Amino acid sequence: MKVTLNRVNDAFHFKLKNERGHVVDVDSRAEFGGSDLGASPMELVLMGVAGCSAIDMISILKKQRQEITSFNAEVEGERVKVGEATPFKEINVVFYLEGDINPEKAQRAAQLSFEKYCSVSKTIEPTATINYKVVLNNTELEKVN
Repeated sequence: MKVTLNRVNDAFHFKLKNERGHVVDVDSRAEFGGSDLGASPMELVLMGVAGCSAIDMISILKKQRQEITSFNAEVEGERVKVGEATPFKEINVVFYLEGDINPEKAQRAAQLSFEKYCSVSKTIEPTATINYKVVLNNTELEKVN
């Protein structure tokens, strides 16, 4: 896996491209000297958690023949000062699913994603706590033990 970065302006706007040609804009917010023309690197980390776990969950639920009519997620990260850096201390993920989906299967799909499959979460796990919950058809599900 490889990505390339090219600077776009004289501040912090970059275009990053993967080997398949997909481009992502990265920038810093204006208050930090950027032009706010793209997501920040730390926002991309949260997006990575959301995307990775969503792919896992949808894949698991499709294999179980669950009918997903809507799938959304919200991811929030809490950062903490460590020297000059501010890494994530805690990440909270909420999945919103709708459809004819067995609640136990939905909750188990989330559990499997974070405990076994999601490489992004596994990369972050040593330094940040990742919490998740599943809301199915407007009802928050209980955790599976």
